[in-house]
Amino acid sequence: MDTLSYKTVSANKATVNKEWVVVDASGQHLGRLASKVAKILRGKYKPNFTPHVDCGDNVIILNAEKVVLTGNKWTDRIYLSYTGYPGGQKKRTPSDLQKKGSDRLFRKVVKGMLPKNKLGDKLLANLYVYDGKEHKHEAQQPKTIDINSLK
Repeated sequence: MDTLSYKTVSANKATVNKEWVVVDASGQHLGRLASKVAKILRGKYKPNFTPHVDCGDNVIILNAEKVVLTGNKWTDRIYLSYTGYPGGQKKRTPSDLQKKGSDRLFRKVVKGMLPKNKLGDKLLANLYVYDGKEHKHEAQQPKTIDINSLK
């Protein structure tokens, strides 16, 4: 046998097929929704997934203010940040982030599920979060998916 019958195809920037996807967050649990969104952003649901290439889709999350956290997580969970100065440690709860805008809460949660490098920053830029049912990406003709059907 002179040649391989199967060849591994790596995606690159030119061969990637990026799509626009709309996800409805109303009544969804924050962590489960965020993990599936992170997989879509990364491109893990596509057959030509390549770890070092941005081959994921652009994700639009609607009704972000209607996301659910169980128990007392709205007030008891704490996200820490540090400014770099003495005494510069700040504590924020999910309810604090939600008050400033649902996009802050979603970006904080999804960012932790993406790679911690330049690629992760590029992937996070493909996330768009809106509080209501309206968004400004109609020109891209996004398709609506049921997030519960994904694993």
